[in-house]
Amino acid sequence: MFKYVMVLMVGLGLVACDNTPPQGSSLATVQEAHEVLSKGQAAEPFLFLDVRSSGEYLSGHVPGAKNIPVQALAEHLAEVPKDKKVFVYCESGVRSTRATQMLVGAGFTNIINMKASMRGWRNAGFETER
Repeated sequence: MFKYVMVLMVGLGLVACDNTPPQGSSLATVQEAHEVLSKGQAAEPFLFLDVRSSGEYLSGHVPGAKNIPVQALAEHLAEVPKDKKVFVYCESGVRSTRATQMLVGAGFTNIINMKASMRGWRNAGFETER
């Protein structure tokens, strides 16, 4: 019985993810990511990669972020720089984790999954761009 309850809970998303980043990547809080953005490209080259749908992206995103929906990422890997830190985010963290795994699997080494993603960014009161 317990096994079936756990399967149901996982299926409904009621069991929390452990937030362990895929090997070859790391995690950053929205505060840490915002600090990098605030310092600018001169301090350290970076890209914010928004893997939400284009509609979600247009509703507000991290300033300067590039939008490649996670469903299209495999076909657009050449658009992701390998020579910069890449902060990956979505709305809550599920799609960004999938995208992070995909990027690491494709040989990217400087991938950072932004914990709490866009929801955390907005909740922290950080600026968004439309």
